[in-house]
Amino acid sequence: MASRKPDEASAATVDQLGGRLRPLLALLADGEVHSGESLGEVLGVSRAAVWKQLQKLESLGLQVASEKGRGYRLCGGLDLLDEPAIRGQLARETLPLLGPLRVFDRVDSTNARMLVALETGAGHCEVLLAEQQTAGRGRRGRTWLSPFGAGISISIGWRFSGGVQLLEGLSLAVGVALARALARFDVPDVRLKWPNDVWCRGRKLAGVLLELSGDLTDRCAVVIGIGLNMRLPAAAADTIGQPWIDLAEVRPGISRNALVAAMLDELLPMLASYPESGFAVWREAWQALDQFAGVEVCLQSAQQRWCGIERGVDASGALLLEIDGTCRAFHGGELSLRPAGSSAL
Repeated sequence: MASRKPDEASAATVDQLGGRLRPLLALLADGEVHSGESLGEVLGVSRAAVWKQLQKLESLGLQVASEKGRGYRLCGGLDLLDEPAIRGQLARETLPLLGPLRVFDRVDSTNARMLVALETGAGHCEVLLAEQQTAGRGRRGRTWLSPFGAGISISIGWRFSGGVQLLEGLSLAVGVALARALARFDVPDVRLKWPNDVWCRGRKLAGVLLELSGDLTDRCAVVIGIGLNMRLPAAAADTIGQPWIDLAEVRPGISRNALVAAMLDELLPMLASYPESGFAVWREAWQALDQFAGVEVCLQSAQQRWCGIERGVDASGALLLEIDGTCRAFHGGELSLRPAGSSAL
């Protein structure tokens, strides 16, 4: 999802909505007007109890309109994530690669919870999704804005044997897989920014965060965390520190469940074959989508800054930067890429 500054992070929570709140959301998700009486009949409560539940939706950042004499309407509707719906749209060859798939209503961080699962011996082939993250994590210590039901926050756990060197370039291959998933829905102008961002029309659409666990020289595990903007509320714009875009702007009407299924169809086979293939087989596809190919850029680490012409990546996924006529390779997720003479991306 779109990043924001660390001091803007909200307090961590982990819960399901429970009670009648989730069923109430499901009833209102169509965006149509529902009378308090009809809602109460379905939920088995009084109209007053319905009204109290509606007030709780404000804590999720959802706007409910009251129309006098008619009832209540969830502004804009809501496309709720659903585990059976996702599984039902997966390709036949993907299903054997998928372990448990869980959908949280609210969670502090899907990556954090997946790391805990991996450290306890579980987590391989598992997928966690959240309608809302309250302490989502991004690169360089940033948190990630995740309004309820406004995007896709997903973490995938995977175990590898052979050490962390097998995972070189993995975040770039994830970017290619995401671009291919978006292409299934004819999303236009999708590009990739080294090392882990998906852009659309010159703005950030999605980000990838990989986190490692275990023995980095032998058996290790990785969490692939992805945040993708689908329909961010206008109020979110003030808290985002970079140019961003969501799918509603360029390709409205895409089902979140269908997109998650497409993402898993691309990502899970890639993860299964990656130890043998490595990044080399993904290099050409990544470079074809490179947002800054041939552009003058600056690369910033914690202590140094290099400027030159971006020349793609090598077979390990390292960035190639032409400086004074010589190409140099740069590794490491701690590097940030900025076009020369412009604000941070």
